[in-house]
Amino acid sequence: MIESRWIVLGVLFLVRISIGFQFQSVASVSPFLVDQLSISYAEVGTLIGLFMLPGVVIALPSGLLGTRFGDKRVCVVGLVLMVFGGVLMGFGQTYTTVFAGRLLSGIGAVLFNVILTKMVTDWFAGKEIVTAMGVLLSSWPFGIALGLVVQSAVASAYSWPPVMYLSSGVCAAAFALLIAFYRPPTSTANVQEPNRVIYKLPWREFAPVSMAGIAWGSFNAGLVLFFSFTPALLTGRGMSATDAGALVSVGLWVSLISLPLGGYLTQRVGWPKATIAIFCLLTAAAMFLLPFVPIPLELSILVGLAIGPSAGAIVALPANALSAENRGAGFGVFYIWYYAAMAIAPVLAGLGRDMTGSAATPVVIGGMMFVGTVFALAVYSVFNTDRATSPASTV
Repeated sequence: MIESRWIVLGVLFLVRISIGFQFQSVASVSPFLVDQLSISYAEVGTLIGLFMLPGVVIALPSGLLGTRFGDKRVCVVGLVLMVFGGVLMGFGQTYTTVFAGRLLSGIGAVLFNVILTKMVTDWFAGKEIVTAMGVLLSSWPFGIALGLVVQSAVASAYSWPPVMYLSSGVCAAAFALLIAFYRPPTSTANVQEPNRVIYKLPWREFAPVSMAGIAWGSFNAGLVLFFSFTPALLTGRGMSATDAGALVSVGLWVSLISLPLGGYLTQRVGWPKATIAIFCLLTAAAMFLLPFVPIPLELSILVGLAIGPSAGAIVALPANALSAENRGAGFGVFYIWYYAAMAIAPVLAGLGRDMTGSAATPVVIGGMMFVGTVFALAVYSVFNTDRATSPASTV
């Protein structure tokens, strides 16, 4: 059996790549969907956000189901749903069928993602959690960057359905890897309740973990708008879809280094909240400038560098607010807010583009999301008081 938490982290990093790769599949083929299915960019934004929308409803049950049935089993179910959702999208010749497949994939991704974060927290709580979260989180841009490089090329050569089948294949590989190599830490055995599923989260934990979820949702929504809509901004200037995707992917490839390294440095230096605020505002500034730079390679690199130091620190915020026995429910609440922001932002961005007729509008909205992260962090700091002295009211 695997004993090292770092080897476990490596396994979870590899399996989580599937989420980013499948998420990116719609954005990568959006011009083909608009042309062949005769849909608007608002409907494309709806498909992008639909991958996250189920989390608003099932994020909390996901955490509780992990407590009831075991984290690994819930992750496996999530991956199976992602495989079948991608296949259904590939078969889809209408917007309704593609919508249904995307929804199924989204449900599976929520089950999978909520439990993965709890798994890492169980292995690293009280240890190098900011560093570990930085490593785990780098799997998301890795999957997206891989999608930006591969999926547009596949769609250009073979049309868009093979991209959906390819995303299902990546999820199937993650399924096999998780089954073969993951086990939970023995230290969590005493906090699992296999015979019941109960939600009971004190207000002193609910309030700060909610603000942490809003901060994380705003942060990721801004990043999603960056890599989903910046390629369209560049193709509008005459750049090919493949070149535009490659340019944007540079920032995501840079983030593969900045996320784990930034998490390590943030943990060593301290001052995580100040780090989050500074680098989120720097990222926002870079995105506000993107529409005014003809070939914004330097800004793409800057975004990739700037998201690194703050991401792991944001995801580590719930560990500071939750007791061990409430992690399942607490991360469920955390992801409710995260998924709400992730579902709404692409729709608003697509509507903004349709209303203004400008490809720059979604990118500017993305920059505003990073500013929103700083505001949510400030409110989190107000609520995150010492659990030992806080009132024991329950939400």
